[in-house]
This record gives sequence, structure tokens and C-alpha cells, in this order.
Amino acid sequence: MNTLPTGRKRISEGWLLLALGVLLVVIDQVTKILVKTNLPLGGGFNVFGDWFRILFVENEGMAFGMKFGGWVGKLLLTVFRLALFGLLCAWIRKLVQKGDTPKGVLVGLTLITAGAFGNIVDSVLYGQIFSASYPWEVATLGGEPYAPLLFGKVVDMFYFPLIDTIWPEWVPWIGGTPLRFFEPVFNFADSCVTVGAFYLILFQYKFFSKG
Repeated sequence: MNTLPTGRKRISEGWLLLALGVLLVVIDQVTKILVKTNLPLGGGFNVFGDWFRILFVENEGMAFGMKFGGWVGKLLLTVFRLALFGLLCAWIRKLVQKGDTPKGVLVGLTLITAGAFGNIVDSVLYGQIFSASYPWEVATLGGEPYAPLLFGKVVDMFYFPLIDTIWPEWVPWIGGTPLRFFEPVFNFADSCVTVGAFYLILFQYKFFSKG
């Protein structure tokens, strides 16, 4: 049975991980560009009844629409993402060179790294390469920049309002108010980070617990 020499095997594994990461970032960016250049801010449509919607929103902060400390927080978050991306790339490279790292660990870390980079692109570049999005106006690629470098807004679009109703009037204190379950709107990059993190926690915890 023919096998690749160890060095060539590591190189091949590294290229496959790079290809996976590039593919994930491309998918993320294509979905964001399609949404941003075809929908006004707040616009959307149903994909699967009322359970799954495309809803175009932008956020200046963290994943799933969370915010962090105004423009200073935005800058710190972008710098943190860039630093985290660099550290993750270096860590993956080191693990590949070791040669005995489980493939699942490498794939999980690649998912997280690709997701982080997908949102970095929005934060770093989108303010310069797109015009602003408004509820009455669709953004254009190459239009008037709406923010400096590092201050672009992250595009979100996946919305799963699994429960979207009104509390019954007879319920004390909250009767008649909206009842929503899983209200955050997120993007493909957020999904990559979340799936990668949960996969590593649930199925690769032994690797990280070895110390």
C-alpha cells in the first residue's frame, strides 16, 4: 500500500484546510454581497414559511447582533479579531506540522478561523467599498464610502423566528407583549464559528484536556 511521506502528507493536509477555509469565506462573502446589493436595510423575504427568513440587518459589534462599546469598542473588536485570526492561523499551522493532530480538531479550528475572517472583511473593508444601506435605498458596490477602514458594519441575514407571537393578555405583567424565541439575526461566518466551537467542545474535548 502506497502512502505519502510524512512531509508531503502535512503539506497536502495544510492545502486542504486552506482550500476549506477559502471556500467558507467565499460562501460567506457571496451571501453578504448578494443581500447588501439587492435588499434595502430591514428588507427580506420568507424562505421556509415564517420559520426561516432572509432579513437584512447590519451590526457594528459582535456575533448575532451584539454590540460592544461604541466606536472605541468597534475598533478594539476589529483589532481583536485581526489578532485572533493571526493566532489561529499560526496555531493551525503548528498543529499540522506536528502530524498527529486529529483531523476533526483541524477542521473545527478552520471553521472558526474562516468565520472570524469573514466578519473581519466586513469590518475592515465594507465601509470603503460599499455605499451606505438605508431602508429606502439599496447599497452599491463601489459607491460613496460610508465608513473609514476598520469601521465597516457586519452584514447579517439569517433569521429563524421559531416563536414569534404575543403573550396572552391574561399573563400577569407581560400579557400582550411580544413573545419571541431565538430573535438574533446572524450570517454564515457566525455559523462557522458557532459550529466549529461546539464541535470542538462536544467531540474533541479530550485533545484539549491533555494539557
